[in-house]
Amino acid sequence: MKHLEFDGKYADAILKGKKRATVRLGRKPNLREGDTVLIHAGGYALGKAVIERVESKTVKELTDEDAFLDGFSSREELIRALKEHYKYVNDDSKAHVIVFRLVEKFDKPVMSSDYAYEGNLPVEIAEKALKYLDLSEEDRKLIELFLKTGSLRKAAYRLGGLNKRYLIRDALRRAYEELKKKGIMGPKL
Repeated sequence: MKHLEFDGKYADAILKGKKRATVRLGRKPNLREGDTVLIHAGGYALGKAVIERVESKTVKELTDEDAFLDGFSSREELIRALKEHYKYVNDDSKAHVIVFRLVEKFDKPVMSSDYAYEGNLPVEIAEKALKYLDLSEEDRKLIELFLKTGSLRKAAYRLGGLNKRYLIRDALRRAYEELKKKGIMGPKL
């Protein structure tokens, strides 16, 4: 299942239906209309949502409607928030508006890591990957950076901004799959 991750400060707005979209900068997300995703905020899985629309545009093309769907009162407020989350934002930055509908709220929020790596902690995966796997140079550097900084967020900032988290997550997922194949790690759920 695919995932949509948010800062913890947006959890309430998502659960109350005030935030029904997210604007992401950078590469186009691997999401399509009709996809079911797990919604995460602040390290917890809150529920499941269905993607209703994914629209690509530039920052200068963002509208008040985009901002309202994303839980903001105006386009200007949305752009201020984007500048908090991303290192570089200008009018020509690629923006992707992802509109979703929450279809299931979990009775009790579940730790996100329980879903992403079948109950295994990212730090454990990283440590075992460095010890037991013959990683590509790029994956080794990403995993070492993650361990050195102590968090995905801090590592992503060192790589250029929060929109770089996917690089580290992808390296950890590849490492976890390889560790599973070798019988070194397995699901804990």
